[in-house]
Amino acid sequence: MHNDIPELSRRGALGALAATAAMLALPGTAQALTVGEARGLIDRAVADVNAVISSGASEASMLASFEKIFVKYADVPTIARSSLGPAARGASAADLAAYTKAFQRYIARKYGRRFREFIGGRIEVVDARPLKTYFEVISVAKLKGQAPFDLRWYVSDKSGRDLFFNLIIEGVNMLASERAEIGAMLDANKGSIPALAAALRKI
Repeated sequence: MHNDIPELSRRGALGALAATAAMLALPGTAQALTVGEARGLIDRAVADVNAVISSGASEASMLASFEKIFVKYADVPTIARSSLGPAARGASAADLAAYTKAFQRYIARKYGRRFREFIGGRIEVVDARPLKTYFEVISVAKLKGQAPFDLRWYVSDKSGRDLFFNLIIEGVNMLASERAEIGAMLDANKGSIPALAAALRKI
């Protein structure tokens, strides 16, 4: 009798696991991000960027459009927290929220100005592949009078949505460069995240 109880327990556990697996396999349940979905996300982002750079709109209008694109396709909270580094762990929820909003505007304007340099050219998505725990989507910027160069987008669904969390332009890593720049700005503001956010809003 003593041996029956563990056996029944094992059978029950295996049955529960099988039922769970069956539920996960049902249509309509959440599935992991695929390489095709990652590429599709960046296809849409690149189409929106191309539409802005070919619109002939003013700089102010373009930068506002680039911020909307950034918010739509980028994991802004993750990028913002990464840029703060260890300081993010000790930040209050209110300070972190205000910083994230200021960072969003700052990073969109910074990279928006970079994308404005592509006026007269366009970006094309050419490949996508799994890389570690995320996907790398490779695009090429083709500008007049310049050799083509890579833009690489890192895409993940860890936030609960399919979003890009890093961008590499001509070998320059957005997360790494922003962590260095924001770190220097935080030091200049004596470690105050509210003061850093205020400084970002002025850029």
